[in-house]
Amino acid sequence: MAGKKKSRVTSGLVLLGLVAASGYLTVELRKQEAPGITEVRNVGVLKGNGGSGEADEGKGGESWSRLDNPARSVLRGGDGQVKAVLTDGARTATLTGPARTFEEPAATSSKVSTTDWVRLMPEPWTEGAEKEKWFKDWYGENKDSKEDDLFAFAFQYVAGAPEKKDEEGIAYRGDANFGPLNPAGSEGGDLRLEESDFYDYLGVPYPFRDGATGSPEEMRARSLDCSGFIRMVLGYRARYPLMSSDKSGDGLPRTANGMARSERGVDVLPLAGVSAKDRPSAIDQLQPGDLVFFKLDERTGERLDHVGMVLGYDTEGHLIFVSSREEINGPTIGDIGGVSRLDGNGYYAKTLRSAKRL
Repeated sequence: MAGKKKSRVTSGLVLLGLVAASGYLTVELRKQEAPGITEVRNVGVLKGNGGSGEADEGKGGESWSRLDNPARSVLRGGDGQVKAVLTDGARTATLTGPARTFEEPAATSSKVSTTDWVRLMPEPWTEGAEKEKWFKDWYGENKDSKEDDLFAFAFQYVAGAPEKKDEEGIAYRGDANFGPLNPAGSEGGDLRLEESDFYDYLGVPYPFRDGATGSPEEMRARSLDCSGFIRMVLGYRARYPLMSSDKSGDGLPRTANGMARSERGVDVLPLAGVSAKDRPSAIDQLQPGDLVFFKLDERTGERLDHVGMVLGYDTEGHLIFVSSREEINGPTIGDIGGVSRLDGNGYYAKTLRSAKRL
């Protein structure tokens, strides 16, 4: 079993113990993809199910209604089309906007064409919040916005993504690695080192709200492991609060296991356990922007060891996620090491254990 690793987050002269890093990748070769047992119905990610209550009509023919599992509010336009989905207890909002296509032709033939835009609200959603000033102001600014959302952020780190620097000359986006080569690694077994967080990619120290400071390592520059990638997208770029470890501070924890077991957000696929029998039997509750958690490596015991983000349906009707992986050395929706599908019976579909909406 893989052991725990030393943290590079310090508070004063005290090293904060970082719980074993997320992103352990199995030493076993991926088994051949097979027809699936987990079904997903391509009825439109935002259409939902289990509705309750009557719609409240607003200006311009817009109407609000409530859906269950999980509890959420849905805004529809006068034509009946979904304009926004907002989940109780979550800050991520899924809005309908111009169609976009996300693809990675060097790694997969999958293409995700979607009208879903996922943005971060300033507060967690609650039933009736559509009447509150903070939401009216936020929605007015974002409903027609073409500014980068979570998906745009995510694809700014895939292979070939162009570099861009901020006004201080720090490269904050561009093609990211998973991590440096592991001197003791081998093909199919920890070829690259984990523990590369967003501040390693940036190459600058990062002060966390609990007083700790993340210290980058030069060898990890421009690298993001699976949880580091999610923290870059949701935290550094979208400004979701970040913890300095799995236990210190408030916000998004450091590792996949910490994120999955955190009280932050809403468990849309609750964690039942880490064994094969604990795989969710259905994934219809998932929607764009949800975090999905996997059990890939037996060496990590009861810990979940990989995290990704739901992107949407590809043109063949499969539900696709994006994550940073060792095999392709960085963020991807590719097929190398296993297709990026959450439905069916492929490698990642079989190792899915839970999902959370932040």
